[in-house]
Amino acid sequence: MSQSPFPPSGSRSIRSHQSDDAGLQKVRRGAAGSMGTVATSADEIVGERRQLINVAYRLLGSVTEAEDAVQDAYARWYGLPRSRQEEILSPGAWLTTVTSRICLDLLGSARARRERYVGAWLPEPLPDRTEWDHAGGAGPSDGADPADQIVLDESVAMAFLVVLESMTPAERVAFVLHEVFRYPFAEIAEVLGRSPAACKQLAASARRRVSAARARVTATGQADVVRHVKEAWEAKDVAALVGLLNPAAVMTADGGGMVGTVLRPVEGGARIAQYMVAIAGKAPGLELLERSVNGVPGLVAQRAGVVVTVASFDVADGRVTRIWAVRNPEKLRPWAREAS
Repeated sequence: MSQSPFPPSGSRSIRSHQSDDAGLQKVRRGAAGSMGTVATSADEIVGERRQLINVAYRLLGSVTEAEDAVQDAYARWYGLPRSRQEEILSPGAWLTTVTSRICLDLLGSARARRERYVGAWLPEPLPDRTEWDHAGGAGPSDGADPADQIVLDESVAMAFLVVLESMTPAERVAFVLHEVFRYPFAEIAEVLGRSPAACKQLAASARRRVSAARARVTATGQADVVRHVKEAWEAKDVAALVGLLNPAAVMTADGGGMVGTVLRPVEGGARIAQYMVAIAGKAPGLELLERSVNGVPGLVAQRAGVVVTVASFDVADGRVTRIWAVRNPEKLRPWAREAS
């Protein structure tokens, strides 16, 4: 059996929600113990939010949509009659299944929404809160932001989220639930409405797509390359940038039609270098910061203390092969700086 490319995400795997008789099995509880059971379930479901946000973000690539999906799942739980809630053996498993089904429906309609989207669509980038705190306390806002609940690991790296976007909705659900969260195929079958064997085939197909993507360099190696890109970009040194970019590199930008940016990918290291220098010349006062983006070394551009661009990189053999630049302000909300 092939090994998962990702470690389990979150504080525990979804499998831990399951009983020995399967988490979605429903049993009638005795009246004598119902009060204690309901109290325990209430505590349990409140504590599930972090896990559900982690599942939903990996399925959707959007913090906003993930939060909406989780809120919808909770609304359905609280909409159940009390007697129905008491029949559910594992509220955590029930919420995970419902959240996954909601995400599956959203993924099914995503293609039409992508077609209406202005320019390229990229997943929402995530900050590492500790970096901003260590940098002096000014940075992405604190509080109940769902982005703060997401565990930053290989399964949220921009390169892998982009690969996930190439999958069918069913492949993506099967792959994420099984490979990332170790959800058994018998339970994935409940989400997808297919047989466990069919779900296993979907996950295998998705795994081949991921395997086709080259393994990333170490974080230290990538940080060095990104730092050199930052220095060359600040110096407006086209030749240095060309040397740091793979000749076949591709840069994709996401402005969502809300800010100016290229609508189509820029292909070729030389063209990307020229574009980057041209942008730097048109944006006086732009400050570049080395920051983790989805747990991987990247760059953040800010002007007057406001984050305006978050760039992710894919690096191979010491050169940048892909750049993903998110400029859509709605996708940069987790990066908004605190009010002074």
